[in-house]
Amino acid sequence: MAKNSEALEYHSSGRKGKIEVIATKPCLTSRDLSLAYSPGVAEPCLEIEKNPKDAYEYTAKGNLVAVVSNGTAVLGLGDIGALASKPVMEGKGVLFKRFADVDVFDIEIDSKDQEEIVRTVKLLEPTFGGINLEDFKAPECFYIEEQLKERMNIPVFHDDQHGTAIIANAGLINALEIIGKDIGKIRIVVNGAGAAGIACANMAITLGAKQENMILCDSKGVIYKGRKEGMNPYKERLATESHMRTLDEAMEGADVFFGVSAKDVVTPEMVASMAADPVIFAMANPDPEILPSEAFKVRDDVIMGTGRSDFPNQVNNVLCFPFLFRGALDTNATAINDEMKMAAVKALANLAKEDVPDSVIKAYGNTKFSFGRDYLIPKPFDPRVLLHVAPAVAQAAIDSGVAQTHIEDMQKYTESLEALQGRSKEIMRTLINKAKSCRKRIVFPEGDHDKILRAAQVLMDERIAIPILLGPEKEIINSIRRLGLDLHGVQIIDPHDNPNTKKYAEEFFRLRQRKGVTQAEAIRTMGHEPNYFGAMMVHMGDADAMLSGINHHYPETIRPTLEIIGKQDEIMGVHGLYMLAFKNQVVFCADTTVCIDPSAEELAETAILAANKARHFDVEPRVAMLSFSNFGSANHPFTTKIREATKLVKEWAPELIVEGEMQANVAFDHEITERQYPFSAIKGDANVLIFPDLDSGNIAYKLLNKLGGAEAVGPILMGVKKPVHVLQRGDDVNDIVNLTAVAVVDAQKSMEQEVHKN
Repeated sequence: MAKNSEALEYHSSGRKGKIEVIATKPCLTSRDLSLAYSPGVAEPCLEIEKNPKDAYEYTAKGNLVAVVSNGTAVLGLGDIGALASKPVMEGKGVLFKRFADVDVFDIEIDSKDQEEIVRTVKLLEPTFGGINLEDFKAPECFYIEEQLKERMNIPVFHDDQHGTAIIANAGLINALEIIGKDIGKIRIVVNGAGAAGIACANMAITLGAKQENMILCDSKGVIYKGRKEGMNPYKERLATESHMRTLDEAMEGADVFFGVSAKDVVTPEMVASMAADPVIFAMANPDPEILPSEAFKVRDDVIMGTGRSDFPNQVNNVLCFPFLFRGALDTNATAINDEMKMAAVKALANLAKEDVPDSVIKAYGNTKFSFGRDYLIPKPFDPRVLLHVAPAVAQAAIDSGVAQTHIEDMQKYTESLEALQGRSKEIMRTLINKAKSCRKRIVFPEGDHDKILRAAQVLMDERIAIPILLGPEKEIINSIRRLGLDLHGVQIIDPHDNPNTKKYAEEFFRLRQRKGVTQAEAIRTMGHEPNYFGAMMVHMGDADAMLSGINHHYPETIRPTLEIIGKQDEIMGVHGLYMLAFKNQVVFCADTTVCIDPSAEELAETAILAANKARHFDVEPRVAMLSFSNFGSANHPFTTKIREATKLVKEWAPELIVEGEMQANVAFDHEITERQYPFSAIKGDANVLIFPDLDSGNIAYKLLNKLGGAEAVGPILMGVKKPVHVLQRGDDVNDIVNLTAVAVVDAQKSMEQEVHKN
């Protein structure tokens, strides 16, 4: 399919366009209708009449932005009109929702009269919490934004101007840091005197660049004092006393080039004439002012950025506007001011210096990124942008006096933003906070693995755990340096050459001497098998928990745990659990990794252990014992086993909400249970699923993970005497951090139980 046909198919297939309106309250019964509309709706209307600020309490105003355009400067298409701009404005709404959960109505105004546009948008103020101006041509865009900011008491932001400027200048800050140049001494050339070009220049001046060291150019050449042709008040403000008249003259000796103009206007000769370590942001779309390949042909000290995703340092406005508005809306700000924009610049610049998550690396074809000439700006799909930019903007709104709502606890606010990214983020943040309250020593037998080292950095930085790394010390230190990490103070242990190896070997021989292990084998095992050494550290109390498996098969990891630490005395066996997080709910699935064909007693034990683990995540368990039968609808040894297991759970843990045997759909369908099984303790709201065997459990959780879009945390081992959890080969750094938090909380619980016993 041709690319243009593919785009048309994308926009026209199914429901036409890219957006829809979704109700956030139920409207299924006559009671719902009476609350949503007449007569119940009168109550919030009267409250808002008394206090207009209550509109933020009773309506969607506080999370609703208008994306407004008249279609006079759409992308690189020019003046195509209001109606033809609608697909772009819908697309902007999709990005607002996808990246920051901000709702959008797109408003296309069929007018080129500046006053009519200003008047129309001003009249929309009761509806919206903010206004995003889009694709208005210059110089009209400047006047429209200025007038609306002056007349409206909600944030107004022209993204074509300030979004580009914020991201480009964040890249500039980092580029100057890398090459060691002072922004107050550099010479900057800006080519393109429209909305984005003038905004880039003004923001650079706000950052400390000198206006006398800046040359602004347009299609007619240098903008200098006294020039008559093609001038307007906005260009006039940036005009300088200069003898230069052409772009190639301006480029000679320049340190920085900002291009928001047209393809191929910069020649290799111009690049060659620039100062040492030139910074070139060629942002014309879809084709830059000069391709990076052409610039690098004439010199290799260039730092390049473009507007394209197929080159390093992409200046993409989606890095700015969703998060800027998120912070502004959450403080009910009356404006987006320079302080808020500058906060966004600095937050983006600082984020680029942090270790890049594996989720971002995977999103970009497993390309690794680290702060440097080819990575000055975070990637658009980096989920941390929301967590860095929105709080920085919100704080700036508060500090600068435009916030009507103050956020007292910025850490909790950041956590609430994280929850927008999925239920698992919210659940894991709760668990991580528990882990932070009393850190524990976690041993990693694969301490020389890059992902483990990067996870260790996060664990130390966020004070989640105290990592212990097993492996050759010299190799681990070299890897730490290669990855640019700072793991100063982390404990590194080489099992092959450690004072405790002999003591551990003696204990291992004592434990396994009647299981076929000789003294020589015990010594060799402790010196050469990190999983055994790590398990022994936990057994001997030299570590509180162990995580391994990123580079080993599951049996290789779990076997040392069972041989050395063993199962808890009061239980029948070890069981496996996964937490699966969907957008609006969390489900725990067991057994998914260990017990192949459990008895009724083992199933009952799995259910009770899984319920207890759900409580660790602050989830009140409702346990469904799954089968192909519903409450005796089929008699078979398989269903009889589930029926017996359910009976045992109710006997052993009478306080637990548990039901079975039941089919999976019944566990989640309120209407079926109310209509056909009103006696059921589970009313379609199960959150702990117990599978009849490993086949069904393992298949189900993997299908839910891959096809159902659930995020999986696990496998979590239940029933081991001391906490040990098994990593998977495909786990990324975030998975390791999450499972470590689980291990820390397990260790906390284990120690609490020991105290109670004594």
